[in-house]
Formats: sequence, C-alpha cells, structure tokens
Amino acid sequence: MTFDTASLLTVAPLIALIIAGLGYWARAARVRRADRWSQTLGARARHNGRFGSVAMALASLAALVALAGPRWGGRFVIAETKGLNLVIAMDVSRSMLAEDAIGPRLDRSKREAKRLIWDLRSDRLGLIAFAGQSFIMSPLTADGSALQLLVDALDPDIASSEGTELANVLRQGRQLLLTRASVADRILVVFTDGEAHDSLRLVRQEAERLRRDGVHLIMVAEGGTNLTRIPIRNPSGGLEGYYKDANGSFVLTSRRDDLMAAVADAAHGAVVAAEVTDQAGAVRDLVDAYKRVPQATTATAQNVLRSWIPTMFAVVVLLVHTLTRSSAALAALAFLITSPALTLAQSPRNRADDAWSAGNVAAAARGYLAQVRAGEGGDTALYNVGTAAVALGDTALARQALERAAESLDPDVRFSALYNLGLLSLRLAKIDSPSEEAHLARARRAYREALLLRPGDRAAKWNLELTIRRAPPQGDGSAQQQQPQGSQGRGQQDSDPSRSDITRAQAEQILNSVREEERQTRERLNRRRSSGDTLREKDW
Repeated sequence: MTFDTASLLTVAPLIALIIAGLGYWARAARVRRADRWSQTLGARARHNGRFGSVAMALASLAALVALAGPRWGGRFVIAETKGLNLVIAMDVSRSMLAEDAIGPRLDRSKREAKRLIWDLRSDRLGLIAFAGQSFIMSPLTADGSALQLLVDALDPDIASSEGTELANVLRQGRQLLLTRASVADRILVVFTDGEAHDSLRLVRQEAERLRRDGVHLIMVAEGGTNLTRIPIRNPSGGLEGYYKDANGSFVLTSRRDDLMAAVADAAHGAVVAAEVTDQAGAVRDLVDAYKRVPQATTATAQNVLRSWIPTMFAVVVLLVHTLTRSSAALAALAFLITSPALTLAQSPRNRADDAWSAGNVAAAARGYLAQVRAGEGGDTALYNVGTAAVALGDTALARQALERAAESLDPDVRFSALYNLGLLSLRLAKIDSPSEEAHLARARRAYREALLLRPGDRAAKWNLELTIRRAPPQGDGSAQQQQPQGSQGRGQQDSDPSRSDITRAQAEQILNSVREEERQTRERLNRRRSSGDTLREKDW
C-alpha cells in the first residue's frame, strides 16, 4: 500500500484526538447547562450523545486517511472509443527551414501537426519523418502526448541524408498503415513544401498504390511560391548566413503546388493549401468524413486510488450517529409535516396544466399567461397561451401568442403553433365574410409552412385542401394551382365534373379532428417538460 501524501498520516491521529477532545468538552458544557435547568433534563443530556466525540474522531481520522490518497492493488480498465488509422509524415529537409511564411515552414507544420494530434487523440496515430530517406518515429498508437513530444523534437539534423524523397515516404506510410488489419479507414497526412528530388513517375506510382490499397492521401502544403533563400541560424536564433550549393551559389526553394496536385490526383486524395489559416482544422474536417470503427483498449491499472473506502466509512459513521439521536426523529417529523405543503405549492405551470386537463380553459389561460409574464416556459408557454385563447375565442391574444410561438426553433412547437394559426384563420373566415379571402390566405400560408416541417401530416394536408376549396373563384390563382404535398390524387378526382365538392359534414369532421390532434400535442409537450426538456427563452 502506498499513499499520495504520506505526511498526512503522521498528523491524522493528533487531529482526531483534538476533535474528540472538543466534542467531549462541548458535551460536558451541554450537560452542565442541562443540570442547572433540572436534574431530569441533566440525566437525559448525560444519556444522549455518549459516543458523539468518538464518532467525530473516527470520521475525521477516516477523512484524513482518504485525503492521504491510499493506493493498492490493480484492476482491468477497458476503454471503448471509435477510431481510425492515421499516419502523419513530416518533411524535415533543409528547405523546410525557409522563412517565406510566418516563421520557418517546419515550425508551422509542427504546430499544425500537434494540433491535429490533439484533435484526433481518440484515433490510432503514427509518425514518420522524411528527407532524403524516411524513417518511422512511432508506430500506430493511442498515446497522443508521446507523439506531440516526438513532433517537438523534429529537426533537419536528425536526417542522415539531404534532399526530399516523396516516393519513399508514401511507400513507408502505406506499409505502416497496412501492418494492422482493420476495417477502419487508413489515412496518410504529409506535411511538405512539395520539393522532391525523385522522379515524378516514381512518386505517382506510389500514390496510385495508395489508392489501390485503400489508403487516403492528404497533402498539407507549406511555404510560398516565390523563390527564397534558406537561412542558417545559431542556437540562440541569430542569423549566421544562408545555405549555398557546391558551386557557392545560394540555395533557393519554393513551394511546388504542381507536384503536390499531381500526387494527390494520382492517389484520389486532397491538398490543404498553404494559404489556409487553420490547416489542422481543414485536415480534421476531411478526416471526419472517413469511416471509424469501435475499438476496445484493455489495460491493467496498478496502485489504484482507494480513497472512496475510508470516505464511505466516515459517511457511515456520521450517518449512524445522526440517525440514533433524538434530533433525527424531530427532523423526520418536520419533513412529514412540511411535505404536504410542498406538494400543494405547485407552480403556476402545473396548476395551468391541471386546469386544462380538467376542462377549465379560462383558468388554464390565466395560468399560462402568468407564466409568460414571469419569463418562464419559453416558446412552449407562448404556444399554451395561444391555444387556450383559441379555445376561449380571444382571437387577438391567440394570434399574437401563436405568431410568436411559430418563430420557435423547436420543430414540434413551431408546427403546432402554425397548425393552430391555420385553424384560427379558418374559424375567422366562417364568421367574418367580408374578410373571408384574407383569412383563407393566412390559413393557406400557415398550413403550407406547417407541411414543410411535417410533409406527411394528414390533418394539415386536409385543412390546406379545405382552404383551397373554399377560396372564391376570383381569389388567389396561385393558391388554387399549388396543391399540398400528397394531394395530387384528390386534385385529379375533383377535375371530374361528375364528382361533387367536399360536403359540409366532411368539412366539419376535418375541423373537429383538430381537438384530438391538440390533445396529443399537449400530452407530448407535457411529457417533454416532465423529463427536463422544458424550452427556455434564448439569451443569445
């Protein structure tokens, strides 16, 4: 057994004794005050709490042992993630030291690679460094922190040969990805400026092999397209000169977009341009489209932290001490007395729901309106106010509340509000003959928007068809021509002169079916509120 903070164990007994002494002193003072009041009360005080100081000492001792962090034993830890296989290849040739970007090209590629490793830490990642030759820095692993340390250490001095051989890194990346059998996708990400000293034919051949073997290639371009010199800097960052070739001329370098595009085309891959500010994010977006599979990693954890055991002991001691005291009975009695009051003290929203269920629409409307004024319930409360106002015949309040609820981001609330807006306009069209055409136009607009949310809703389709049939012949021509989704068959039947128009009984049946739809909608919204998904007003 080991402890994270073993020094706490040396002072734990002393602290427990101090707490026990304080508890004994407090109990003695309480007994003395009880004796002054009466002998009977003093006898009860001496009888109660005899083991209180001992319980406090044991609980404090156990708590200090838990704080010390006891560790022992081992256990199997199974971590399940969804991942894919990805290898990062880093160009560490001298040309990557050119400073035609913000700092050296290599510094930017290392920064973006580390961010990519962090973003894809749930995947299996590998690392390859390449220049004149390529070599594996790390096989596929889930240890992202170790990979980031390896990326930090990359430098042109670790390469044994000059130049850049792209064919070698494509071949080695493919071999590393194919060493592990997996149904997940395999991706090779190459950070380079595109300057290659091997033939384009060899590079294209290796790229085509990547495509045939199912390896996805992503080229990440670094540097600029203008020729620039390669600086030589001392360890402190001071400029000492520029690299020269064997003839004494300055070595010039530039980004080769044409070569990277040709390689990516041969592999059916992608190129992330150097001008992209967030290259790691662009690579991550591309990788998100590939296939990941569940994987389980089993490891044995040694010296597992067991602080929960002394903590549970301390909690049990305090709980037993509390429940055996007479004050526990008083607390239970107080809870039983106050619980009915808490049950009766329902929120305005619950009282409003109860009133609606009981058929008291006026009381429900008042409750919902109070809820809206208090800023509670969000779009659902507005919908409830509008629905209750429709039932009461208050058209102004109903239209105002339902129009606001129809702007909700919740599709269920928005559909129900639009549906009831259409119903309200249909009712107004029946009682307001001079404005019948305007009311029917509002109803058509509401039902069409509702059908965009639920194209298969039969009640909304029938009500939209009803508004179209009821429109006067000289009315909105476009409304007569546009049929609701799924109603083409009915339109063809109506073109037959031998068939009669919809009957009044059928229209009434359609309108009366709204009550059942409304009941189902309200039950669904009430279930969502009870499960903790109550909509709130947005504050952004």
